[in-house]
Amino acid sequence: MRIANRRAYYDFFVLETFEAGISLAGSEVKSLRLGRGNLYESFVKSLSDGLYLINCHIPSFQGSQTNISPDRDRKLLMHKKEILYLTQQNTQKSISIIPLAIYFKNNLVKVQIALAKPKKLADKRASLKKAAVERDMAKSLRSKI
Repeated sequence: MRIANRRAYYDFFVLETFEAGISLAGSEVKSLRLGRGNLYESFVKSLSDGLYLINCHIPSFQGSQTNISPDRDRKLLMHKKEILYLTQQNTQKSISIIPLAIYFKNNLVKVQIALAKPKKLADKRASLKKAAVERDMAKSLRSKI
């Protein structure tokens, strides 16, 4: 099951992507296997002891007895060199670290994060216009066949 942040490509220019592990409770993993989770408005923040995923909503499993907050901060598990690189890039002007997707890889939960630069309104309009043109071209090619 893959949970994607579909607004990320609309709101940001993705410069570079990384894969990170995430520290979760057992009931949260079960919930992710069912496809329950939300990355909308979530971001990655650099704290003193590593990178944390903030505002990610992962509800606990239905039959779970644990009292875990669904919006708690979750630690990302990465190599130290990658963490230092990301925090260095994050301190630069207008570069953010955003999550793109949560997915399973060999029964482990992974988070795809990216260094991203925010789009301005004109950039968003241009990308929408480009997508519309590509959609029309594909539609006309299908109709000719």
